[in-house]
Amino acid sequence: MTFTPNLHSSQAALAQGRLPAVPAIAPAQDPLQTAQGVYVVVHGHFYQPPRENPYLDAIERQPSAHPDHDWNERIHHECYRPNAFARIMNDREAVMGIVNNYEYLSFNFGATLLSWLERHDVETYQRILEADRKSCDRLFGHGNAIAQVYNHIILPLASDRDQLTQIRWGKADFRSRFGRDPEGMWLAETAVDYPTLAALIAEGIKFIILAPSQAQRCRPYPSAEQPTPDWQEVGGNQIDPTRPYRCYLEPAGSEPRAATAPFIDIFFYDGPISRDMGFDTALTNAHHFAGRLGQAVRGDHRTAQLIAVATDGETFGHHKGGTEKCLAYAFMSEFPQRGWTVTNFAHYLSIHPPTWEVELKPVTAWSCSHGVDRWQDDCGCGSGGGWHQQWRRPLRDSLNWLRDQLSEVYETAASPLLRDPWQARDEYIQVIRDRSVSQVNAFLERHQTHALSAAERVDVLRLLELQRHSLLMFTSCGWFFEEVSRPEGVQILRYAARALELAGDVTGVRLEAEFIKRLEAIPSNVEWFGNGAEVYRQLVHSAQISLEQVAAHYAISSLFTTHAREQRVYCYTAHQSDYQLQRMGAMTLAIGRLQLISDITRETADFVFSVLHLGGWDFHCCIQPFSGRRDYSDMKDDLFAALNQASAAQVILAMNRRFGDQSFNLQSLFAEERHRMMRLLTQGTLNRLAQLYTQVYRDNYGVLMAFHRDQLEVPQEMQVAAEVALRHRVLLSLRSLEQESSDLAVTTGFDHLAELDAIATEAQSLHCQVALPEAKQTLERLILQVLRHLLYEFDPTTLTAHIVRLERFIELGQKMQLHLSMAQAQELYFNCLHAWIIPACVEWVQVSTQPNQAKSPASVSLPHLRSLLKLGQLLAIDVDGWLAQLS
Repeated sequence: MTFTPNLHSSQAALAQGRLPAVPAIAPAQDPLQTAQGVYVVVHGHFYQPPRENPYLDAIERQPSAHPDHDWNERIHHECYRPNAFARIMNDREAVMGIVNNYEYLSFNFGATLLSWLERHDVETYQRILEADRKSCDRLFGHGNAIAQVYNHIILPLASDRDQLTQIRWGKADFRSRFGRDPEGMWLAETAVDYPTLAALIAEGIKFIILAPSQAQRCRPYPSAEQPTPDWQEVGGNQIDPTRPYRCYLEPAGSEPRAATAPFIDIFFYDGPISRDMGFDTALTNAHHFAGRLGQAVRGDHRTAQLIAVATDGETFGHHKGGTEKCLAYAFMSEFPQRGWTVTNFAHYLSIHPPTWEVELKPVTAWSCSHGVDRWQDDCGCGSGGGWHQQWRRPLRDSLNWLRDQLSEVYETAASPLLRDPWQARDEYIQVIRDRSVSQVNAFLERHQTHALSAAERVDVLRLLELQRHSLLMFTSCGWFFEEVSRPEGVQILRYAARALELAGDVTGVRLEAEFIKRLEAIPSNVEWFGNGAEVYRQLVHSAQISLEQVAAHYAISSLFTTHAREQRVYCYTAHQSDYQLQRMGAMTLAIGRLQLISDITRETADFVFSVLHLGGWDFHCCIQPFSGRRDYSDMKDDLFAALNQASAAQVILAMNRRFGDQSFNLQSLFAEERHRMMRLLTQGTLNRLAQLYTQVYRDNYGVLMAFHRDQLEVPQEMQVAAEVALRHRVLLSLRSLEQESSDLAVTTGFDHLAELDAIATEAQSLHCQVALPEAKQTLERLILQVLRHLLYEFDPTTLTAHIVRLERFIELGQKMQLHLSMAQAQELYFNCLHAWIIPACVEWVQVSTQPNQAKSPASVSLPHLRSLLKLGQLLAIDVDGWLAQLS
């Protein structure tokens, strides 16, 4: 079987200085149109549990993910982005090709994860969408992407109504991103039973993917030769995963099934190979991976067969570092060399419909050998450290009770406002995807029973958010691990708390006390907590956020940040109506009026605030509702008069008279802003220390050098002084360098580069570490900035100077041992290499081979072209072949 080279294999050839191979003549039957030979589907289930604070709609810093901000960010850097720009390397570790693995992987992304990606790295997000479009083009309209139940609920344990909403939200979210209806759907933990199949069929899902252990028995379709084929028992993982199967809702009887009998098609992945990918050495390298897949090829001369494997997508780079490169090389080289066709499930189904049917076990999942007990019982799955999971059942029961109570609250409160409250919930995904005012208005106009007042509109959105959080509280990860007080368990309880709060805000119904009482039945493995109620009190209740706290956050941060008149504060829009600040000695007093609007529920609150900074960490902030212009004006006069007495006690007394006893301090700020302000407040002290240490270092430089020259142990105090002084100089020089480099003038920045080079030399001689994260980030930004200007605004007159500057940046990073990441610079260069550098090379090659028939190219001169290719070498791109041809 022949292989037609695709874009990426052509790119690799071009980067090496070879013209792409001429595509071989396709056989009479194209394997993409007629099932023949071996087909490979590698499926990645890409998912992260929702981690957003329910009150802020943002993920807060997670210390366990350090040095990254949170686990989404950590896994993104290790997996999601590397798979969008997977490298094919040569034996010198230079980049030969960059492959978008998503073009060849079958994949599903959790909707909540895609929302995070869309906000935090739109380039990777767009590569994922582009990959699906390209796979649709390559595979006759069948894209690689499939949908997922919205927030990873275990469908067999969900209510009928929640099942349908999860499927409908998953489909609608998919359609809004990929521009087409999904053909398949990934089930959370592949958990399935026959009612789940019925719901999927009703919603138009054509196929699902399951583990081989979930099949009970199978048989070929009846035929003239075999009108009643025997069932084959395969309940012990014996099912043949090289073919698709059809599963009917009704069990087989003695009579043939009606043509209209409802069914869904099922693919079973190869269990042993999939396990080896996740937990063994199958992904060691592309050749080994292809060899392991080859062991599954059946030698029974069947016309076509499928090798299908599936694993968590995070395996490719996060769980197993660098394995995205293994995938890329397998897709581009190893599989084609074996004559295998890379496809996806939907495409394979279109050319090879099922000829066998299957019946499933009653209720199963891929990560629990006890059905779905991992998400409701102490089954032993996921246990660790000798801990029990007796907490799972009462947690499930408590949330089921709460769901039922909230459903009643929702239906009762929403019925006078919405034509069909449950249809409105199903379509609320349109608002979740786009919370613009126009989208919200259009949604309400479709569903309202009458023209809603402003207060009613807020209530409708609160009720729908109540339902969103009641779905989020069933995210499967809350039960997956060994203890209820883990972050996953706490997160689903936070969703429950937000749903309870919204129910109370709209209807006055108070369910929290009863819910907490039920949580007392949840035994914790951690003695400190004892039970789920204490987990709720300590880790959930204490984390709830009021609008007053949002206002206090704004007020305290205003002392250090100049806010615009209108500004976003997490999921709120803050409108500043008035603001006045005065200082008296070490005290600073700010008074203002602020309107907060929730971007989610559209509720508004009008506050006045007063915040007093006494210096250092000491803040006193008061908040109250705006009660009128006269009261506000009197309050300002009163407080500023107290400030003029230069007495902190008088100011605080005046604030308490006006606002009452409740106050906020630095600890009241949201974590991100609190940490930023802590750094600001310590900066002055750090600067003074740096100056002091610098003086000590200068006064004792000769002594330090003598210690090092004679290889004596340097007194720790003197070594610390040297390191602090040099690091301080590095930061000052880098900031000046970045400021001067912003205009991209070719003559700027070299003095600071020389200074930094001298500091690095000095640090090396004194064995000082100056590898600061800020230095790494700054140099990486500068490299991208100069490279982007050089390649996208190409100017031959400044080319040499820009390349010299890039060389200096990279050499400096090496000298300072910063371990600069060249990934984005390589991607930027590689894009331009194929957009215009290689075409220019081709022109010059034609000139050299046909000197009498071709004119010299006018676009890029030969010396400049060589310089650009040498720049590629500097960035570890394999362009040696082209340099050789142009030499």
